[in-house]
Amino acid sequence: MALNHFDVLILLGRPASGKSEIIDFFKKTPVITRCERYHLGLLDEIDDFPMLWTWFEEDAVLEKQLSRPRMHTDKEGYFLYQYQWDLLVRRLCLEYNKRLRDRANYHDESTTLIEFSRGSEHGGYSSAFQHLSEQVLQRAAILYVNVTFEESLRKNRRRFNPEKPDSILEHGLPDEKLEKLYKEVDWHQLSAADPEYITIKDIHVPYAVFENMPEKTDDFSKLAPALHEVMARLWSIYAKK
Repeated sequence: MALNHFDVLILLGRPASGKSEIIDFFKKTPVITRCERYHLGLLDEIDDFPMLWTWFEEDAVLEKQLSRPRMHTDKEGYFLYQYQWDLLVRRLCLEYNKRLRDRANYHDESTTLIEFSRGSEHGGYSSAFQHLSEQVLQRAAILYVNVTFEESLRKNRRRFNPEKPDSILEHGLPDEKLEKLYKEVDWHQLSAADPEYITIKDIHVPYAVFENMPEKTDDFSKLAPALHEVMARLWSIYAKK
């Protein structure tokens, strides 16, 4: 484990909770400041949204251009199989393992940011966590961005740009799909037992919650001190390992 920065930071929360904005803020913060204030090294992001968006694009090509059956989703854009959510988590871990394989002393300088969101309807975090590899879990801390479903819905509507549906910062979900997939989440049940750790596969993973209500991710001058406080608290737990 690196001495001054997180090896792996798993960023969780409802869609449009502010995860992508937090990553954007981290990327725009000078490296030295980022390391000193937020305990993050060189940032290496692994996000499952580009992976699932590829499935949507492939299905569109298959159906509209090749007149072939869709492989991943139905016509409403829902996954054909529940286990596809777990496959995405396995893909995230696979990408992480490639980093460890290909770059000697990878974590001497780098922090891996792993981002995803899960609703109870498709298994929740309780299912997703079981598919995180031990290589990830042994080095990870979790930052959960907390907003209500109503706030997620408001911000999802605000950020959606129909001209760039594949954009990390501008993608969105139809209201009915957001409600079906993400109205209920199981994070609070999973974290209720301990204020500092979530136990996954007998591994104690440090966590902290970033409260984004009222919204702070819309203004870097509000976001910076709030993130500093939360990340310092998370680092104090993580460093004990």
